[in-house]
Amino acid sequence: MGMEQTWRWYGPSDPVTLTDIRQAGATGIVTALHEVPIGEVWTVEAIEERKKMIEFDSSVNPARPRGLNWSVIESIPVHEDIKQGKPSRDAWIEKYKESIRNVGKVGIPVLTYNWMPVVDWTRTNLEMELSDGARALAFDMSEFIAFDLFILRREGAEACYTKEQIDLAKQKFESMSSEKQYILQKNIIAGLPGGQEGYTIEDFRARLAEYKEIDSQKYRENLKYFLEQIVPVAIESGVRLAIHPDDPPIPLFGLPRVVSTENDLQYIVNVVDSIYNGLCICTGSLGVRGDNDLPGIIERMGNKINFLHLRSTQRDGDGSFHEASHLRGDVDMYNVIVAVLKEQRKRHAMNRRDDEIPMRADHGHMILDDLKKKTNPGYSAIGLLRGQAELRGLEMGIEKSGVVFR
Repeated sequence: MGMEQTWRWYGPSDPVTLTDIRQAGATGIVTALHEVPIGEVWTVEAIEERKKMIEFDSSVNPARPRGLNWSVIESIPVHEDIKQGKPSRDAWIEKYKESIRNVGKVGIPVLTYNWMPVVDWTRTNLEMELSDGARALAFDMSEFIAFDLFILRREGAEACYTKEQIDLAKQKFESMSSEKQYILQKNIIAGLPGGQEGYTIEDFRARLAEYKEIDSQKYRENLKYFLEQIVPVAIESGVRLAIHPDDPPIPLFGLPRVVSTENDLQYIVNVVDSIYNGLCICTGSLGVRGDNDLPGIIERMGNKINFLHLRSTQRDGDGSFHEASHLRGDVDMYNVIVAVLKEQRKRHAMNRRDDEIPMRADHGHMILDDLKKKTNPGYSAIGLLRGQAELRGLEMGIEKSGVVFR
């Protein structure tokens, strides 16, 4: 009883095609309507059109099935007014509810979202060269602090760091060329929703300032309010929600982070006790923290897991890390998959319809011919193919060993 093999696809403009993905062995697609403005309703017609594109090859007549299903939405972004608890949040929540209802009508079973303020993810280097010549996503704490203090010049930033950290960041900044400073800025702004092109430093400062009076407790209360509103709609619509962890799961820019630890995850699932109020366990994000026991989290919270991102990160000290290959780094991927397969057996015994948890290999290295191509950061075809194959082989080995029956 294997996990469902899925692959993230960025839509018609993705250089990795649906045919490529099917040849890589995936049967499920993870994607979104990226063209819909944040907060606006996803219509039934738009969802159905994209689903048909994914599942049928219309280049032949009659159109033939590709062997792919739209298995997971990743993601429908949550409007910042909802996250900040502004008076306008109820109107935006109503639109989010309508999108959930429409997703349910079309029959897509899982909807992933995140609760990260301002930035969806943060890296300082999108092409860190490894010893074998491959390239990986990386986060260097000194470079991040250098950006915060000397490029962004965020008000009050100095109070977030030690004198030693500031001194190291200053040295790092002074050693950077103007081109390197620009690349660093571009890399960090790439983590803003739609921010690869449209945001300036001034825009970034303004968005950060909106969170000045919102601490972690208030931010958690805003999440609770959101969940109390949308989970009943998800239950009625048959759409299992899956919240993605903070990436990375550490404080950044003085912003609140409330999806970083097991305690955070437990708080979230307790708001509304239902499998429709569930989790996306990203082993790479959570694995950045050494105090996150990933196999233990899966064992203890497995019944609320609706989606899996399987990747590994290598902690490099002082909060820095880079994306390791899928079977290396600080993530105990063997015991992670053992725990997942045991959870699936429990679900099968309970006759749960979701006994094959969708997973995708996440953030592959740039290797081989992809080094010569323009790809979405972390989503080059050959690197992900390697990761998916490694994970598939590990899963089969565990299944054949019989360890999940013990």
